[in-house]
Amino acid sequence: MDATCDDWDAAIEKNGDTISGVWPYAVAKRIRVGLLRNTKFSPYQGPFVAFPADLKESNRDSFEHDTISAMLKQLPAVKVWNLALQPAIKQAGLFKNAGMQVQVQQTFLLDVQQSEQEILSNMKESLRRNIRAAEKEFAITDSPEHLGVLYEYQKHTLTGKGAGQPYTLADMQRLMDACSQHNSATLWVAKKYDEIQALIWNVWNADTSYYFMGAQKPGGDSYRAITALLWHSIKEAKHRGNKTFDLEGSMDAGVEKFFRSFGGRRELYLVLKKNDSLLWRIKEMIS
Repeated sequence: MDATCDDWDAAIEKNGDTISGVWPYAVAKRIRVGLLRNTKFSPYQGPFVAFPADLKESNRDSFEHDTISAMLKQLPAVKVWNLALQPAIKQAGLFKNAGMQVQVQQTFLLDVQQSEQEILSNMKESLRRNIRAAEKEFAITDSPEHLGVLYEYQKHTLTGKGAGQPYTLADMQRLMDACSQHNSATLWVAKKYDEIQALIWNVWNADTSYYFMGAQKPGGDSYRAITALLWHSIKEAKHRGNKTFDLEGSMDAGVEKFFRSFGGRRELYLVLKKNDSLLWRIKEMIS
């Protein structure tokens, strides 16, 4: 949170003297309207529930419901919400009853506790062929000094789609520096003939490794370099001891098809929306 926004807080719920839940948040202000939404670079944002070790399985859902409900009451009373939650949270009814519109998006999760051969066997044959060819074609290194190249490649792609880049290179560097301090990220670079073909920013915590962002060389005509980098990231996640690799899936049909070919489990996550501001509704109508 320190690396992705200037000011933040957290709702904290306790069960006796033990913390049972934490929900970090940051309130943005735009045209005098308070907004509760994911901070920059955060595709998911809480809440996190710490289940007691001796909690019966039959009581987990109720414990989660009550903990999140208590934290929800601690969040600031803003009029506009657009908050994507982590995939583990399924309490849709709770949020709907609290006055939220509940939408869903999707990601794909790979179990990296399997053997490499098992992970490969779950992939589409065409993807496995690409991986075998790519391993001979590209040299892969961890090169965080090329973060600016990732920024420029992304900028070119977004400009071609008529979209602006929602962050600066300085924003990216701030986050990369924080990741480096906590030994929780790499910037994998695929080169061919000493020319950068694609880059992937991979981040992780104790349990999960994430495909955070990536881009390929403008004018590149295949996903082979990206495929090589993703496979390299998946193997590294396994060797690191992570349990899951999260592809941070997309609702874009082409990207979804590509991610689906890795054989992961499709997982839905909740997006909470609310707009009780007339001013913000007018702004959205004219923007």
